[in-house]
Amino acid sequence: MGSTSIWQADTAFQDFPKLQESKKTEVCIVGAGLTGITAAYLLSKQGMKVILLEADHVLSGVTGHTSAKITAQHGLIYSELIETIGKEKARKYYQAMQETMEFIKNEITENHIDCNFEEQDAFLYTDDASYLSQLEKEFEAYKSLNIPGELSSEMPLQIPSKQALKMPRQAQFHPLKYLQFMLDEAIKNGTEVYEQTVAMKLEYNRQKAVITKDDHRVSCDYLIAATHFPYIDHQGLYFAKMYADQSYIVSGKWSGEYPGGMYINVENPTRSIRTATLNNKDVYLLVGGENHRSGENMDEKLCYDNLKVFAKEQFELTDISYQWSAQDFTTLDKMPYIGPITDDDPSIFVATGYRKWGMTNGTLAAKIISDTILEKEENPYKDLFSPARFASKPMLKNLFNFNMEVATELLKGKLSFPSSKEIEELELDEAAITTIKGARVGLYKDKEENVYALDTTCTHLGCEVNWNSADKTWDCPCHGSRYHYNGDVMAGPAKEPLRKVSLDD
Repeated sequence: MGSTSIWQADTAFQDFPKLQESKKTEVCIVGAGLTGITAAYLLSKQGMKVILLEADHVLSGVTGHTSAKITAQHGLIYSELIETIGKEKARKYYQAMQETMEFIKNEITENHIDCNFEEQDAFLYTDDASYLSQLEKEFEAYKSLNIPGELSSEMPLQIPSKQALKMPRQAQFHPLKYLQFMLDEAIKNGTEVYEQTVAMKLEYNRQKAVITKDDHRVSCDYLIAATHFPYIDHQGLYFAKMYADQSYIVSGKWSGEYPGGMYINVENPTRSIRTATLNNKDVYLLVGGENHRSGENMDEKLCYDNLKVFAKEQFELTDISYQWSAQDFTTLDKMPYIGPITDDDPSIFVATGYRKWGMTNGTLAAKIISDTILEKEENPYKDLFSPARFASKPMLKNLFNFNMEVATELLKGKLSFPSSKEIEELELDEAAITTIKGARVGLYKDKEENVYALDTTCTHLGCEVNWNSADKTWDCPCHGSRYHYNGDVMAGPAKEPLRKVSLDD
């Protein structure tokens, strides 16, 4: 991930121990983000024994770097869903999001959670005349599905816009304060939490067991892979059915008059806008966007720079206190994969592919999976989001396109010509890809003049990683794996670190 987000700066979580021994439990959850914590909360409330494993620190991943909009307005999605899966399923998608928002609101209200929850109207807008027809088509989809909405040539926020589509009574909040309550409650209910504990594989014997990097075992009846990419991917081939996107946010204290609302445009480059209150007094403006495929060979610093220019031009915001990035996955039909990893094993669950709308999709995932484990009345959305679904021609077309792009990136990386820069030529905090003893090697010199040399071949399926100049990471353009500048895995599907290269003669 990128730098510290405002949510992380405003929330202090206790440290949890590293798993030091093998354990037994009813449910093992891998990934302490929104989905994992919500699932632990729901299951532990019903008396189930839960162990929650986190490879890094609690809420250090995608959830900690979200824009935290609680909304059913997921871009230009409803007109597309009507065409790809039909009106009935498209309406069901909206209903799932509405019920999920109500669940979040009710939890906050009933438990008096202080998390800056605010109802806000959500707006899709465009300042590009070529997108007007798409907004109008989406509005027609709203009317067809009985979704409240309003199409107008004006919106409350005075920024350049030719048309806007409003979805009323959506919401925003402080996600980590909300989840801090749920985590505390789960722990009171007996949930065990372990940080710095990397799940590597799943072993089958009489009982399933999650095997950690330190070779400890967590035996369980049910397993929930709540990482943003399923670490047990071999069964579902999710790397072939999703692609990773990177997006960026800049934020600073703002004293201007904000008319309310959450905003995101429909053209490129993306611009997402909302406010947030920190310390229960200071108002911050959040400006996000600059989406691109993860691992593209580009200067990511420009993404932050472009957002800062926009914030200055439109809001006179010059004091940027925080900037951060996040990565998320998009599936073949743009709906998340939630449920059993395969039809053959109903006790192993995955939740992934939130397409940057994780507050609703992630909560929905926790509800569907916990309902299934608790054997409640069957969740009405279980089949709609099943990872086993594969029924539409667009999904087949996207499967082909996704993997053609992967093949292109694989060849591009193998055929690219590294720079001829020598180690001595590297500036502090600079990276380069060069050739050492005939091999493609990534070099990075930190601010203390330490040099890190790594084989740039991704340990997942052999693509060549590129340097991310904004986050100081090595990113894979094929399937979204991310590595620390020292080679350690930060995000899957890769499990093994980049190979270190000796610089000794």
